[in-house]
Amino acid sequence: MEITSKKRVLVQQEKKGLPIRDVLLIGILLAAGAVLKFFVGSVINFGMKPNFIIAMYCLIILLIKPRLLEAAIIGILAGAICQFFPGQPYINFVSELTGALAMCLLTKLPLEKCKIPVKTLVCTFFSTLVSGFTFIGVMYGLYYSGVDITPTPLAIFMAIIGGTACINSIIVQILYIPLKLALRENRQNP
Repeated sequence: MEITSKKRVLVQQEKKGLPIRDVLLIGILLAAGAVLKFFVGSVINFGMKPNFIIAMYCLIILLIKPRLLEAAIIGILAGAICQFFPGQPYINFVSELTGALAMCLLTKLPLEKCKIPVKTLVCTFFSTLVSGFTFIGVMYGLYYSGVDITPTPLAIFMAIIGGTACINSIIVQILYIPLKLALRENRQNP
């Protein structure tokens, strides 16, 4: 009588997509960003103001750490929300997509080794710059290719983008720690 044993292999199926909690968080924070952009944007109107939609997708990406494709979808959703606000139509699809992708890639940098917690500030600042410079590039590209749009002077745009990047960085830094703690607590006690 011959006894043979077979090696058992445990196959773990990788889950695709985001958990429902993360999808809800994306929806809530992007909606909050849109509401804040509408109301605060009408009160603060001296050129440099926070772009709460960019701040919210940066915050989302920091909190849920999506894969690159999921970050791209978040950026496209943010671009779609921007279509409801005054400005150049459709350019935000490209600018928010590149901003979200930049945020996703920047969060992978090993900035935790710094003594001062700068990852949130640095990632949000540079992602806002990427989004803003992409917006300028697409807008001027369309203008010089003959599309009927009126571009804002470049020097004014540069100041607006820099100021917005600073303000967004501060907003995300302030919101990140309490939201991270709340989400961690919520995930531990379902």
